[in-house]
Amino acid sequence: MQIDFDKLQGLVPAVIQDAVTNKVLMLGFMNREAYEKTVQTGLVTFWSRTRNCLWTKGETSGNVLRVVKILNDCDNDTLLIKVNPAGPVCHTGADTCWNETNERNPLLFLTELQDFINKRHEEMPEGSYTTSLFKDGLNRMAQKVGEEALELVIEATNGTNDRLIYEGSDMLYHLIVLLTSKGLRIEDMAAELAERHQPGWKKH
Repeated sequence: MQIDFDKLQGLVPAVIQDAVTNKVLMLGFMNREAYEKTVQTGLVTFWSRTRNCLWTKGETSGNVLRVVKILNDCDNDTLLIKVNPAGPVCHTGADTCWNETNERNPLLFLTELQDFINKRHEEMPEGSYTTSLFKDGLNRMAQKVGEEALELVIEATNGTNDRLIYEGSDMLYHLIVLLTSKGLRIEDMAAELAERHQPGWKKH
């Protein structure tokens, strides 16, 4: 990776982002030595401009930042480092240096689930329920979506909220399987809903 350390007299900004939540956690600076130590150890290490030395984040608190991925920007002078934080990032005890709560949005899991089902579709491992659905064919997959939708309606009208969530989750899973068999993704439906939210949208 070619990094231009010369623009800021030997330093580059390093934006730290949670690899799971996508929340920006903090901003630090690295010189070449800090970058090389980060790559070598897998723990984010900065150059402290106030103490004039290297410091590995969390070396005293234990709240280290474990590197998942390092990206360089288009000018090769700013790093984006995706991490798994071991605890609060800010010295104040806050999750982030902007005092934001670093919580995962459950909706992000839908993309993970979609990727997982795609992998099942590609590899078709034996003993997998998802594999069995793909092998049963389109009609069976569509039937399962219908069955789960009916169970969802029953729980909505005569059941409990817990069972409503349970059956709705079943329906959504089977819908993603069906979409995958057609070469589509759940994000395609999200994009359709986003389009409908635009001013002036008209029903097809």
